[in-house]
Amino acid sequence: QVQLVESGGGLVQAGGSLRISCVASGTVFTIYTMGWYRQAPEKPRELVARISTSGSTNYAPSVKGRFAISRDDAKETVYLQMNNLKPEDTAVYYCNADPDPATGTYYTENYWGQGTQVTVSS
Repeated sequence: QVQLVESGGGLVQAGGSLRISCVASGTVFTIYTMGWYRQAPEKPRELVARISTSGSTNYAPSVKGRFAISRDDAKETVYLQMNNLKPEDTAVYYCNADPDPATGTYYTENYWGQGTQVTVSS
């Protein structure tokens, strides 16, 4: 059973920083591209950042330069360091694991965590 468990969310003032984490279990972590998505009330879920199995990253334009995604394959964990937070960053942040065919895996199922709330006050 694959599980993704996020932690580290909370309440922070605008301009502050927060690091959220996602620990994976029940699978081979290194075959997955890992991503962070977020969903604000009454808005669709959107991509925040992704990191490939080789470590390449991509970011939503709204967070580029402020957020940094990283992964520790030995700890089966992906992180999102969020700096200079803004009220519009307020959302539930979800971890995602997406099998990378380039690794040679035959796995295709995509997994989501339960989410962690990040609230930025003005």
